[in-house]
Amino acid sequence: MTRLSRPTWDAGLRNRRRFTPLSGDTLRRTAVAVLAHVLVIVVWYVIVEYGHVPRFVMPSPLATFKSLGGTNYHWISNAAVTASEIFGGYLMAVVIGIVLAIVFTWSEPLEAAAMPLLVSLNMIPKVALGPLFIVWFSYGIVPNTIIAFSISFFPVLLTTARGLHEVEPDLLDLVRSLSGSRWQLFTKIQLPIALPYIFSGMKVAAILAVAGAVVGEFLGSSSGLGYLMLQVQVTLDTAAMFMAVILITMIGVVLYVLVLGLERLLVAREARVR
Repeated sequence: MTRLSRPTWDAGLRNRRRFTPLSGDTLRRTAVAVLAHVLVIVVWYVIVEYGHVPRFVMPSPLATFKSLGGTNYHWISNAAVTASEIFGGYLMAVVIGIVLAIVFTWSEPLEAAAMPLLVSLNMIPKVALGPLFIVWFSYGIVPNTIIAFSISFFPVLLTTARGLHEVEPDLLDLVRSLSGSRWQLFTKIQLPIALPYIFSGMKVAAILAVAGAVVGEFLGSSSGLGYLMLQVQVTLDTAAMFMAVILITMIGVVLYVLVLGLERLLVAREARVR
């Protein structure tokens, strides 16, 4: 019986995955991104200071950052709650989405039966399900995490399934003719080819998980940055509202950067889906 050997292209891909220092192009792109953010803050400052915009409509950048000193906002604890909902829902979406995609790849009848059902369920507005989640799971982190999961789950499932189906049938037949097991087919052929698609879905899911957690806090919560925004809205404390939005954005950016870093380590640059 012929023993299956690792394809030569896989060895080359593994060598290219080794960590390399940031290239000049990457540094330039990072500098441009930082400059764009600084430019937005400058424009924001000019509009407020010289456009005579009422402070309750749009606070200045300085007033916004000064709100961090307010002890009654509990920034750290509220940010920790929102971050746990975002990261928790996102991790659930990634793990369950990838596992289901693998199972569907191994069982075509199951995929034919379950995928249309999942598409139909994904069409349900998650905002409409929010009150039901509150009835089922009460207030707190759990229902908000589930909402974040439900919004970010489908892109991971869809792109992973597509990536696993991208393998040429002739290549799979060749591996099977060499007595390759299903596990060998998956680890040596399908998974390396599907990785760019998996990370493409993970990047989309990172954005959706942030929206899902905040929507959950708007619908019903007793803590979190979304809950804080609703509280300060009553007093027209727009500086605190702006600060909450900035912190939510920063949490999302951290998650997105972590995904990009993991993609950089595992996927060759020329193979990444942009």
